[in-house]
Amino acid sequence: MSGQHQENILPSAIDVRARAAEWLAKRVSEDWDGNQQIALDAWLAESPAHRIAYLRVNGAWSHTSRLAALRVPSPVEIGGSKRLKRATGRVVAILVLAIIVSASGAAYFLTAGDKTYTTQIGDHKIVALNDGSQVELNTDTTLRVSANAGTVTLVKGEAFFQIKHDASRLFRVIIGNHRITDLGTKFLVRSDPNRLEVALVEGRARLESSATGASAQSAILVSGDVAVATAGSLSVTKEVARRVKAELGWQRGVLIFDSTPLAEAAAEFNRYNEKKLIVRDASVARFKIDGTFPIKNVGQFTEVAQAVFGLHVSKLDDETVISR
Repeated sequence: MSGQHQENILPSAIDVRARAAEWLAKRVSEDWDGNQQIALDAWLAESPAHRIAYLRVNGAWSHTSRLAALRVPSPVEIGGSKRLKRATGRVVAILVLAIIVSASGAAYFLTAGDKTYTTQIGDHKIVALNDGSQVELNTDTTLRVSANAGTVTLVKGEAFFQIKHDASRLFRVIIGNHRITDLGTKFLVRSDPNRLEVALVEGRARLESSATGASAQSAILVSGDVAVATAGSLSVTKEVARRVKAELGWQRGVLIFDSTPLAEAAAEFNRYNEKKLIVRDASVARFKIDGTFPIKNVGQFTEVAQAVFGLHVSKLDDETVISR
């Protein structure tokens, strides 16, 4: 069933960072023992987000000389005053939390109203923002919206933005190390692990990286432009309206292929379906296919591959294999 109108709020990154800060406060202010270390290791192993948050707050602690000085034991503590040690521990814990919050830009409080929206594989949903803008999320996508809706972060996946432009209040989309600033725009953004693609459907937008120096790049995009950005490059091409329309086929529940290599077409189906398509042979992967296919109808796609190219299709428990 489609998750188009169901909101899914993920555990907040602020909560994760707060928990990481609590672990650090315990480690620097109490008698840290093996059992506590085991508990911390177990929490870190639960999620990469836990490990990242802990590394960040630990870095903030390490670079704060004021707290480092507080960790030097006093003569009274050395003499065994447990009561003073406990009191000092509470002060240190409070300071750890306070300085980590300060070092991270007071993120605990400034982003307390953030919301995170997600879609599962094969689903999509429409998110209405407070300023009248609208974002449509494609399959397996995560979007974080700031409290004032002036900035959103595309954590992963693909989304189509229809922005209600306000010259006095710019709208920004953050994707990894890149930022899109709306200049009155409808645009599609797709974020893959090593590649960002932005297709301008209407209006104008500025795409820029957050890097400094020679690696910093930016471009003003207009209707019909398709920008592809990687860690070290940014290219812009002008595409015909037909291609941009094809890229938005998922809004209508279809995939549109125009001389698309079979392997690329299979990869697109895999974005929307749990049971994966596998193209075994390199030569078969290069076959070009045309047509419009329902996103969920993998069988129709494999039938066309069989009929047009004379290929063999094997259906296994968790995958469908296309080969000669």
